[in-house]
Amino acid sequence: MAGVGLLNARMKPPAVPQHAQITDLSHEGRGVAHVEGKAVFIDDALPGEQVEWIRTKRTRNFDEGRLSQVITPSADRITPRCMHFGICGGCALQHLGTGPQLQFKQQQLLEALNRIGQVTPAAILPPLEAGAWHYRRRARLAARWVPKKQRTVVGFRERSSSFIADLKRCEILAKPIDTMIEPLSLLISSLSVRAKVPQIEVAVADNATALVIRVLDPLTDQDRQMLEAFQREHGVDLYIQPGGYDTIAPLTGPVAKLEYRLAKFDVTLQFEPTDFVQVNGPLNALMVERAIDLLQLDPADRVLDLFCGLGNFSLPIARTAARVTAVEGEAGLVARAQGNAVRNGLANVEFHVANLAQSQGQSSWANQHYNKILLDPPRAGAREVLEIVARSGATTVLYISCHPGSLARDAGILVHEHGFTLQSAGVMDMFPHTAHVESMALFTKEGDRG
Repeated sequence: MAGVGLLNARMKPPAVPQHAQITDLSHEGRGVAHVEGKAVFIDDALPGEQVEWIRTKRTRNFDEGRLSQVITPSADRITPRCMHFGICGGCALQHLGTGPQLQFKQQQLLEALNRIGQVTPAAILPPLEAGAWHYRRRARLAARWVPKKQRTVVGFRERSSSFIADLKRCEILAKPIDTMIEPLSLLISSLSVRAKVPQIEVAVADNATALVIRVLDPLTDQDRQMLEAFQREHGVDLYIQPGGYDTIAPLTGPVAKLEYRLAKFDVTLQFEPTDFVQVNGPLNALMVERAIDLLQLDPADRVLDLFCGLGNFSLPIARTAARVTAVEGEAGLVARAQGNAVRNGLANVEFHVANLAQSQGQSSWANQHYNKILLDPPRAGAREVLEIVARSGATTVLYISCHPGSLARDAGILVHEHGFTLQSAGVMDMFPHTAHVESMALFTKEGDRG
């Protein structure tokens, strides 16, 4: 009995619910409160709410907590559409209306520009938005055989956890994948290699749907038969990936090339199942249209497109401009971009492979004159190429950003070191129901426009 008493004495006491007033949203979309002089980040809480919460983590500078009850709800609170919201890490803001979500993202952008870059846009662009559901055409789903459940769990990671959320369906995945989570779970559970399938990559094109199944052990003949039956039943193309990306191959021979179309510019782009494409197809079309509009292209323009990928912006720009020079770091993407240019009959665009995270001062393309430049960098931003932008003679720079912090840093450099003016900036809702902020900023500079 003494041992039991000692054990009980060492047990951590249960967490005690506390009350807090939520004053803000963090950049991750968590409610922010201040309790006893310390910031507390509370999942699923909204500004203006009085909540009951339970502490889940304590650090020297801040605490974290989970919401146990909303005492006074925000007028912006709505009922999440997805049954898995709160567990699955795929979404963070389904409890917040789409209008307030956009206001939150616009605020994140403007605060970053002011705080980090010390710049303010002369005008704020209206937010770009498309459908808020079934928008995600590219995704990487985790898979894990769970012996206790005697089945494979398929889904996104749980919030702040390495566990996989046990999904039945997904409201943000593009059709037909949105309802295919459970069938995929049943399929993988039936394979002999069920414990050796860690992930499935999804690519939904205009003309086909591809699933790339990562398989760490060889498939048996029976495995292949079951995979082929699934492929026929669901009308998808399965690919098998036994090693690196160079090992990916269709399950059953030749399949349709994946493609998406930008109808306004009469451009069709082909891509491979694991290529980078913008996640939200309808929003991407609107983004390209706005980019072309802001660039105010004419037939005399010489345009530099940095981080060009498959030619998502390069090819529509080439429909009007005299010449487009497009640069990308991944050779495979450049090869497919070149093929896309040929298929679309565009001979006035040239592509180069270059690591844009390193100095490119000696590259021939980096020492030419351009009057307009488009930047579409990854999260790290475009700092390493800003010197090229500055010496190019460009008077118009359009920056597409997937991270407000790196955009703000680079905006400060363009404005304070290179004499540009931030004419306008605004957000694009590429990832509804998440805290991810995608934005666009237009910079101009006085100079020789010839």
